[in-house]
Amino acid sequence: RTYSSAETEGQLLNSFVQYFGDSLGKKIKRMPLIEETVLPEDSLLTLPVVIIGNGPSGICLSYLLSGYRPYLSPEAIHPNPILHTKLEEARHLSIVDQDLEYLSEGLEGRSSNPVAVLFDTLLHPDADFGYDYPPVLHWKLEQHNYIPHIVLGKGPPGGAWHSMEGSMLTISFGDWMELPGLSFKEWAASKRRNVKSDRVMPEEIACYYKHYVKVMGLQKNFRDNVYITSVSRLYREKDDEGRSHQNEDISTQHLEMEDGQKSLIKRNWEVRGYQRATDGSHVPFCLFAENVALATGTFDSPGRLQVEGEDFPFVLHSMSDFGAAISKGKLRGKADPVLIVGAGLTAADAVLCAYNNNIPVVHVFRRRVTDTSLIFKQLPKKLYPEYHKVYHMMCTQSHTVDSNQHSAYTSFPEHNVLSFKPEMKCVLQSASGLKKILKFSVALVLIGSHPNLFFLKDQGHSIGHHSNQPITCKGNPIEIDPYTYECTKEANLFALGPLVGDNFVRFLKGGALGIARCLSIRQKKKHELIESGDGGGDGVP
Repeated sequence: RTYSSAETEGQLLNSFVQYFGDSLGKKIKRMPLIEETVLPEDSLLTLPVVIIGNGPSGICLSYLLSGYRPYLSPEAIHPNPILHTKLEEARHLSIVDQDLEYLSEGLEGRSSNPVAVLFDTLLHPDADFGYDYPPVLHWKLEQHNYIPHIVLGKGPPGGAWHSMEGSMLTISFGDWMELPGLSFKEWAASKRRNVKSDRVMPEEIACYYKHYVKVMGLQKNFRDNVYITSVSRLYREKDDEGRSHQNEDISTQHLEMEDGQKSLIKRNWEVRGYQRATDGSHVPFCLFAENVALATGTFDSPGRLQVEGEDFPFVLHSMSDFGAAISKGKLRGKADPVLIVGAGLTAADAVLCAYNNNIPVVHVFRRRVTDTSLIFKQLPKKLYPEYHKVYHMMCTQSHTVDSNQHSAYTSFPEHNVLSFKPEMKCVLQSASGLKKILKFSVALVLIGSHPNLFFLKDQGHSIGHHSNQPITCKGNPIEIDPYTYECTKEANLFALGPLVGDNFVRFLKGGALGIARCLSIRQKKKHELIESGDGGGDGVP
């Protein structure tokens, strides 16, 4: 690792926490890159919350931790009479200060997380029934509810939205992509952007998220170009607990060493990483946090077939790589088709992209075209005509119907890829076991993506619903308390968004609500302990 000539490690750390006040400056200068597995005796600055990921999940959580509070609007009447009655009972309280389990009881929606369904119905009442009701909430900025935090992201605020294919429309309506307190339609109108339909392009959403952070005054909490390399627990010997860190963690956990002689206490998190400077150099840092919130999404690691030859340079795994190949003219004039593997919306986007650029396509997928779990079955034709165009081709232009594989499009339903060969050939196998060899110009494998939690112990495999298995959005999301979003297997570690199964922006906002309520309660308890004279932690008050 090298240091930037313009910014030393100490300056970077100082910029991370400058908003906590000048009184903390001395602690920053003494803060080392710690190598020990046990905390040193010297008191170090500990941030209350570190959020990893600056997409919509991280942005929304920062918004709530910054003190913004939702209240029932005076004139609002929620279309659900039972929920409205509950809201009226505590109209004077913000939703963050109410019993989320009580409010969400009996609600149904397209998320398995009850708080996500609750917050969605407050922001978009009866949206799944086709109604466009306004939110029943209004927002107030309450500075006394601010919880110091930092949001760390690889790129600008907006996360993966900045790297999505810009020519495709979002699956969700623009209104469903918006964050609390700033209407997407009003923002688009103020920017004189011509939004032709309810669905919008990813670049519009990315621009909206970036502007949201600025207009809501959240910039001080965000750091861009930051790469996390490890997030790990720190431990302290039980005998040392009374010296300088009393009562810091209300729910301290005791652990026994393997030899049974040392009693350790599970303590704060150590977050390591580096920030990429403008000259390309890396400035390493080490932060300490009482709580860590994982908001990384699932776009880090493209899904792989795990077959022979998948690492050849002509086998791609992202739409951006495919778009780059087209823009550079690499596929112009090629006689052999593009091989697209997958039956989801990203694969459909690739089919459309190739089709619109007059590039022949061979489309391979494992499922039957009549499979009810295909995403196309869940999309109304009037709202998503381009995807139904692809689905129609999948059904009607199968290799069994059209023997001319050099036509514009040919589908291979119920086929698996067995291997890729160096001469740009692919071996397929049908459901009946019949093998075929196809020649192609470039292969594009689009079978979903998975989060990359390499910075956690065992890559986070221990915190999913199924232990010792990789975290995936659908099959093995992180196991959380449904109302606080705290990991059930790791205290003071939170997760939201796709990591807990909420792929859509409209539902990930519920995670921010649950975490904000949990941390707000703990912060108040901690202040009560400090004020009662029972001691205080090394965190920022």
